[in-house]
Amino acid sequence: MTLRLRRHTFADDQPLMMAIVNRTPDSFFDKGATWAEDAAFERVGTVVEQGAEIVDIGGIKAAPGVEIPPAEEKARVVDFVARVREAFPDVVISVDTWRAEVGDAVCRAGADVLNDAWGGADPELVDVAAAHDAAIICTHTGGVTPRTRPYRVEYDDVVRSAIEDTVAYAQRALDAGVASESIVIDPAHDFGKNTFHSLEITRRLGEMVATGWPVLVSLSNKDFVGETLDLPVGERLLGTLAATSVCALAGARIYRVHQVPETRQSVDMVWSIAGRRRPARAIRGLQ
Repeated sequence: MTLRLRRHTFADDQPLMMAIVNRTPDSFFDKGATWAEDAAFERVGTVVEQGAEIVDIGGIKAAPGVEIPPAEEKARVVDFVARVREAFPDVVISVDTWRAEVGDAVCRAGADVLNDAWGGADPELVDVAAAHDAAIICTHTGGVTPRTRPYRVEYDDVVRSAIEDTVAYAQRALDAGVASESIVIDPAHDFGKNTFHSLEITRRLGEMVATGWPVLVSLSNKDFVGETLDLPVGERLLGTLAATSVCALAGARIYRVHQVPETRQSVDMVWSIAGRRRPARAIRGLQ
């Protein structure tokens, strides 16, 4: 299906790179490298030049930590969104937030997508998306509280749970008035899951794709990759790309990433193998 992210549309044969831009001092991967606004803005310029169609701006790390009230979250992201919107009118701006209050402020500043990593913890977020004709990412977390780590979480069937919860969330968004072409579902690897759950989600991602909703995957340097390979955060790129290739073969549409060029090449190669993308050139044996 054609995907519409507020003012931007994308055909169904186009996989999209969503580059992570953290406005936080304590992110697990970049360790605060883009905490300063100018550093974050430079990061936006770099990933746009690398071909990212979407930038995902976040003001709070997912892991437990210092309490960040809505006012502080807005101070970190709202003016920055406005700055990015003015400088890069053609890029899709996503904001990683679960709070309706923050969502409303960033949409007014120019955001196109509300990336709710916490599975509808604030039920009013869908109303905000509808009011601004914004897109929304509907994730599966198993009902965990925002910014908490999973502990002995159990599912009878984690994939069935992910499908049921994200499709129900998508329906709530539809009922609130969000356009069907502006709704994306995300199994949310690591969130409310142990490593075995995330591996099974990856292996069976095609079942989520079969729902008909566009699927986003956020795999980049996640703990399930690190635990599977026994590697620290800074050494998980190859494992990330392997998991990305499996999800690409299954038909995931959006890839939330730290490393854009490497992910783009992996996804393009897999989509070409799958017959969804033509090679950039094909002259071998023809001339």
